[in-house]
Amino acid sequence: MKIRVTQIKSMIGSTQRQKNTLAALGIKKMHNPVEHEATPQILGMVEKVRHLVSVEEVK
Repeated sequence: MKIRVTQIKSMIGSTQRQKNTLAALGIKKMHNPVEHEATPQILGMVEKVRHLVSVEEVK
């Protein structure tokens, strides 16, 4: 299963750890989606920045 992760809120005011997590997910700009396999590692990273991103399942 794949998921599409899109940043919908700004990183301004976020902790450095959250910024690093977004970078590790491959997110470079807002509203620019990236796709990943839904592994436990990726899902854990998404959960840590849930308030900054939207997640949808890709079929």
